Amino acid sequence: MNKSCISLLHLSRIYLRHPNITRGAVMPLHFVGLRTYCSSVRVRSYLQYMKRKIRPPTPPYSHVCQVGDPVLRSHASLVDPAAVKGPEVQKVIDTMIKVMRKLECVGLSAPQIGVPLRILALEYPQKMLEETPSVLREARGLSVLPLRVFVNPQMRVLDGRTVVFQEACESITGFSAAVPRYLSVEISGLNEKAESVTWQTSHWAARIIQHEMDHLDGILYIDHMDSKSFININWQSYNE
Repeated sequence: MNKSCISLLHLSRIYLRHPNITRGAVMPLHFVGLRTYCSSVRVRSYLQYMKRKIRPPTPPYSHVCQVGDPVLRSHASLVDPAAVKGPEVQKVIDTMIKVMRKLECVGLSAPQIGVPLRILALEYPQKMLEETPSVLREARGLSVLPLRVFVNPQMRVLDGRTVVFQEACESITGFSAAVPRYLSVEISGLNEKAESVTWQTSHWAARIIQHEMDHLDGILYIDHMDSKSFININWQSYNE
């Protein structure tokens, strides 16, 4: 028990014994001050204890950063090729894959989990393809995409024609908009094993690559969208 609490206990005993202080009387101000001080000490000590015990999460996060977080508007830094197979970069890659699969999204960049490094991942598994309506599959040219990771990716446009489709983003949860993207691109960089890789693709996969490459430069799909197409994907439920 600290000194202030001992003093308070001592004074409370005096209070009960004091002939000039009757029960139900207002406690003298110096008594109240000591009690308040003692309580505030206990509260501060508890809050400081909890602050030390419960630490806030640090990147790489197990969640996706939301629009407004400065990391989403920063220009991501290059990764030292010699560090790709090291524990820190591997932890970032592993976390990206876990978060991407947990949320069932088709692509993710390192800045989205709070890490401003030039790393992206994409995957469109068979299960997700089967759950997509056939009309949408044909319209967007959907097909299974095995997991691919690119470190320090560079993109080259192969077909400059653009196609407009609705896009969404886990960093702008609950919204969608029509966004133009190039029809075909080439992406090159290092994979998770620090091996040089190059991939040419078109349609939906090309769209995912362009979306994730934008994240590495602090660009969001809302910077390219047709503003009149911007919707809350659950707008109908608000009218029910």
